[in-house]
Amino acid sequence: MERGEVEKIATDVVDVSMKLHMALGPGLLESVYTVMSAKKLEDRGYRVEREKVVPVELDGVKFEMGFRADIVINDCFIVELKSVEKLAPVHGKQLLTYLKLTNYRLGLLINFGEAFLKDGIKRVAN
Repeated sequence: MERGEVEKIATDVVDVSMKLHMALGPGLLESVYTVMSAKKLEDRGYRVEREKVVPVELDGVKFEMGFRADIVINDCFIVELKSVEKLAPVHGKQLLTYLKLTNYRLGLLINFGEAFLKDGIKRVAN
């Protein structure tokens, strides 16, 4: 995946998220933001998978339910959504682990629980 394409996805995810946050406000269930974000990203022409199961494999042992990525875009980008008062350090670590397991370069952690969404957006690079 070209760096420019990944950056375009990141820009569009932030734009969609800002518009959703302005329209809906903070504090709804994470699932609402996930469904709405996925739909808006599909409308922009992206291939979007919600709650995508990603297996974990180590030393020949494969665990099918390693984790579920909230949103995977074009098989190269993860968006992890939260709706909490404040992000905790573990949230960024979780996304970094997801990126390592999938071998994706970049993901966004977005907390719709913040009063100002710009305070709840974190880029995580692998």
